[in-house]
Amino acid sequence: MIKNYKAEIQSIKDRDPAAASTLEILTYAGLHAVAMYRVAHWFYIRDLKFIARVISQTARFLTGIEIHPGAKIGKGLLIDHGAGVVIGETAEIGDNCLLYQGCTLGGTGKDQGKRHPTLGNNVMVGCGAKVLGPFKVGDNSKIAANAVVLETVPPNCTAVGVPARVVKQNGKRTLDLDQIHIPDPVSQELCKGRMELERLRKRVEALEKRLEKEG
Repeated sequence: MIKNYKAEIQSIKDRDPAAASTLEILTYAGLHAVAMYRVAHWFYIRDLKFIARVISQTARFLTGIEIHPGAKIGKGLLIDHGAGVVIGETAEIGDNCLLYQGCTLGGTGKDQGKRHPTLGNNVMVGCGAKVLGPFKVGDNSKIAANAVVLETVPPNCTAVGVPARVVKQNGKRTLDLDQIHIPDPVSQELCKGRMELERLRKRVEALEKRLEKEG
């Protein structure tokens, strides 16, 4: 637990530009929530589920972040601000992931057993995003703010929109803390449509001019 706690502190230092000192980081609600989760998880896997639940609910009351003690979380998790974050019982989170406020790793209500998503390593979930269902979000992928993800996201991709669509980045990674400069697949398709219409318009005009000359 101490090793993981140090990894979380270092993760905040590396990725949060507002973190001025280690002492300040120790006041972060996200850090407290993850630390209390690790204690609750220790009891949970030893079948002391009532104690685990009491600890997790206390953490929710104190931090506004709800992490089910049954979830599996790797090292270096950063929950930025954190209010309203919900992580379900069968959710799995890899190493060095980043979750913003208001995001949910939840279920759809129709699945049994594994009901919640699995995040690979270095995954970012933007503020207000909902990742719902027992599928995987691949390593280094990003979920844009307020996206609703209902199916698998491959590695090194971003998911944008409601419902979310995957946009490949062609090897170019956006900044870890950047929730704005992410391509919008809808606007991209509209742009392609406008370009095609313009091409067809010019072709029709050329045909009309040729017909006029021949006539």
